[in-house]
Amino acid sequence: MPPGGPLATGLALARAKYALEAAGLEPHVELTRAHSVTNEVWTTPDVVVRVNRRPDRRLRREAALGAELPAEVNYPEIVGYGTGTGFDWLVVRRRPGNVLSRCWPTMTTEQRRAAVRQLAVMLRALHRAISPVGLEDVGAPQLLQGGQGQSTVAQLLDGLERARGLAHVGSGLIDVLVDVVRSTQRLIEPFDVPTLIHGDLTFENVLWDGERISALIDFEWSRAAPPDLELDVFLRFCAFPDLHVADDYVHETKSEAYNQVPWWLREDYPALFTVPHALERLRLFSIAFDVRQLLMSPPTASINDLPPAHGLQRLRRLAQRRSYLDNFVSGEML
Repeated sequence: MPPGGPLATGLALARAKYALEAAGLEPHVELTRAHSVTNEVWTTPDVVVRVNRRPDRRLRREAALGAELPAEVNYPEIVGYGTGTGFDWLVVRRRPGNVLSRCWPTMTTEQRRAAVRQLAVMLRALHRAISPVGLEDVGAPQLLQGGQGQSTVAQLLDGLERARGLAHVGSGLIDVLVDVVRSTQRLIEPFDVPTLIHGDLTFENVLWDGERISALIDFEWSRAAPPDLELDVFLRFCAFPDLHVADDYVHETKSEAYNQVPWWLREDYPALFTVPHALERLRLFSIAFDVRQLLMSPPTASINDLPPAHGLQRLRRLAQRRSYLDNFVSGEML
């Protein structure tokens, strides 16, 4: 049962029905709750209803962006967008298939390889697109921000100093990370490029119909950024896929099943992995992601008592050069 119990479920259902009616659709249809980390998501046989309860109106960005996306990504047709009291909503036509991460455990090696090859085609098309001008800034998963007259890493350095004041976070680790950021920040410039990226590239945001990828979905983090920033979320997903999936199949989700995925994507889209100083760039991107996560969910125990996938543990391993990124280096991917 979702947090909040039956009442929370009832209110979420009411919001979904409100969205359907506001979009000009029949609200009295059977709705099925779908897993989502950030939104309330419901499906009918014909449409998907997403409801965002944060004040950032993030779905408004996606509604504006959807019509601008390359046809190759197969983004679902937008039926309607609007707002309610304390939320905004987006209704899109339902595409065939299920999220790829749910299908992955039972797929053959040939099917998995084909899926990655098709994903590479979609990403190359997406990265040829120019981000529309005027998209609202709703933040990003990484504490990095481009733009004239400001340092790309200013937010990150500020975040590291705030993290220094958290319980269970050692100043020695923060000092190392600050040194990494300051010594490598020039390697991610220029950061304010117009390339459109997805921004949240996991298999939870890819639909698979049994034979092919039927859609790339959930573009609420999409923005203008260097294309290889896409790898930050993607490689972390491949290393820790169980952190990104629904509880009902987390026990089936094993990192071993994703060992070959980054290598396959590198074969199909080498330009994404072969930018100058690729490893140093990815280290900086990773710090920017994990520091944001650390500030959102401060540690409640000493670092040695935290789960291996906790953001503070990931930051320590990165500082010690023994993170999942270093595993790719030892295999000569980066």
